[in-house]
Amino acid sequence: MTNPVVLIDGRSGAGKSSFARELVARWPLRGRVQLVALDSIYPGWDGLETGVLTAQDLILRPHARGLVAVWQRWDWDASAYAEAHAVDPSLPLVVEGSGVLTATNAKLGDVRVWVESPTSSRQRRALERDGDTYRPHWDRWAKQEEAHIARDRPRALASIVVDVP
Repeated sequence: MTNPVVLIDGRSGAGKSSFARELVARWPLRGRVQLVALDSIYPGWDGLETGVLTAQDLILRPHARGLVAVWQRWDWDASAYAEAHAVDPSLPLVVEGSGVLTATNAKLGDVRVWVESPTSSRQRRALERDGDTYRPHWDRWAKQEEAHIARDRPRALASIVVDVP
């Protein structure tokens, strides 16, 4: 398999982005690996589900069909879409972000990872990373993650579970 798709899900601050960057850095095959972070796609603080559907429709499905995928980055400061990015279907793809493991997306991923971490550790890491920008939105975002977990059961869809203290 020369162009596998790895999906990495978990709650905010669990360590998904760090895990994804490390995976790309240590990729066992020669050549380039594409990394898409859903943080670049979610359309604002209420956009978890919309971002996941956008990734599904504009990245994962075209990639699975061997088509070049094009998506637009969400500019959090401007609250608007920004530049476009292309995803090459001939290259491996890692997509990481809260909500990415759904039943539909799981069929499009060759490796499906759930990153688990205690709430206190997650919140500390997320707020150290994003500080006062994220603090007022923590509960709002957490409710969207809880809805995703209840609806989609991402841990059960994972082929690998990574526990981060």
